[in-house]
Amino acid sequence: MVMPVVEFPFTAVVGQASLKKALLLNVINPRIGGVLISGPRGSAKSTLARALAALLPESEKGGKSPFVTLPLGASEDRLTGSLDLQKVLSEREATFHEGLLAKAHGGVLYVDEVNLLADTLVDLLLDVAASGVNIVERDGISHSHAARFSLIGTMNPDEGELRPQLLDRFGLCLEQPASIRIEERIAIVQQRDAFDRDPERFIADYADEQSALRERIEQARRTLAAVTAPDWVYAHIAKRCEEAGVEGLRADVTWHRAAQAHAAWRGSDTITQDDVDTVEPWVLAHRRTREAPTPPSSPPPSSTPNEKPSGGQSSANGSGEQGQWGAMPPVAQNMRDSQPLDLPALRLAPSSHRPVAKQPLSLGGRRKGDEAGQGRTRAALTSRPDWFATLIANRGQWPWRQLRYQKARTGQPVLHLVLLDTSGSTLGKRLLGQAKGWVDSLTRQAYNAREQMAVLGFGNDAVTALFTRQRAPKSLEATLNSADGGGGTPLRKVVEEAGTLIRQWQRREPGLHIRTYLITDGRTRESVADLPKLGDCVVMDTEYSFVKRGQAARLAQQLGAHYWAMPTQELA
Repeated sequence: MVMPVVEFPFTAVVGQASLKKALLLNVINPRIGGVLISGPRGSAKSTLARALAALLPESEKGGKSPFVTLPLGASEDRLTGSLDLQKVLSEREATFHEGLLAKAHGGVLYVDEVNLLADTLVDLLLDVAASGVNIVERDGISHSHAARFSLIGTMNPDEGELRPQLLDRFGLCLEQPASIRIEERIAIVQQRDAFDRDPERFIADYADEQSALRERIEQARRTLAAVTAPDWVYAHIAKRCEEAGVEGLRADVTWHRAAQAHAAWRGSDTITQDDVDTVEPWVLAHRRTREAPTPPSSPPPSSTPNEKPSGGQSSANGSGEQGQWGAMPPVAQNMRDSQPLDLPALRLAPSSHRPVAKQPLSLGGRRKGDEAGQGRTRAALTSRPDWFATLIANRGQWPWRQLRYQKARTGQPVLHLVLLDTSGSTLGKRLLGQAKGWVDSLTRQAYNAREQMAVLGFGNDAVTALFTRQRAPKSLEATLNSADGGGGTPLRKVVEEAGTLIRQWQRREPGLHIRTYLITDGRTRESVADLPKLGDCVVMDTEYSFVKRGQAARLAQQLGAHYWAMPTQELA
């Protein structure tokens, strides 16, 4: 017997006013598209998300609207639905067993630690979120059903990022603060202690508040359609979205729907400035690509025009011989064109489902001369039966005369992680521009192979995500040109961050192959010998001088990586 789970009351959660309101707005208007809740462990993310189930309205079929949890380890069939084998065998009818998408229709689909969700499930969610229809096709039989739901996800940003395509599907995004006031900490512990001692009494104590909140939600849902927006609202939203550099129009539409729901929540029939301003940070938090310009800060009173830069920097163009640069104003340097690179082959792991290539591998794991492969090796049959295909092939007859097998997934997914040195020492002789050209060349080859890219820049003692993990585009020229150079070389910091990302990605997708490219001139005093290795890694040496220090080769040895020296004729 499965014991019912007693959830903490929504109204009993201490603080979290913004998150509560964002969740309630999605109950008032599910077309907002859900909420992504990002924050550290223990910040009541999951507690509030699950407590929302008790506040959901009545469904069209009667009863509460569904609140469905998608486990991280769920199979594709459990998510989309599958063939009911027992009914096929007993009644010889092809009947589908509904999956979690069908059960969540008209309600909420909740994913805890959504950033760790397997990519195969993410792809399925993206397809259904775009169309509102789930289509299951197997061996000539097709089944479809409506699947419209609010998507609520919680994640700890320290455990990995979320794919940009899925990130944009969340209507609103809230980032929880890392610190909590002492008064709130005390109140939270007291509330939790009272709940643990007597859950039923605790829930009864908040029954009236829960009931009043449900009534207010119902009233807001009834008046939502009557809420109107003055013309200035559309103009304001469009201008702010353009200033934030958001892509597409999903932010504009979501912003209007959220402001409309907020007006209904207040009991108003007209959207006001307060409604627009309240939801703005939640709509733009995960879509903003440009920050609002800020006035330049004044130099410290102690600085003088003749004062030398910190860190022993000898010139602004990076021509000095110092190994560690101090902070300096960012300097722009555009990309230089680069020819396709002849780099070491990927260290693809042997697999029983993938024939080992005897010929050298080019970028993307493609065997030379195999143009039709598009970076993927040919499929092979596995020993795992495909029961659905077997039933169809035998047309319900027993005993079976044919047995069908599942085909292996083709190829090994590949991700190219680039660590680009943007420190001050790379500015001389346009070495940074040359390195950007190499990154763009890698991007074009990864695009042709249908593989993924991610780029981290490191300079001015900071690590910056220039391009988050996603399918490689045709070119990264605009993104790379926006990355300025200057300052010191935080080598250890970027290697540590790269190692963390690699472990997170491979834990979420064990079959993923990651090739890391550390592009640097090696001008740093830091050592990485004591840090975990980066696996399949290439150190690309950009040092160009008459007297070479050879530090990049040292780094390659410390990381157990391939070493690749810059062709000197390209800068001659």
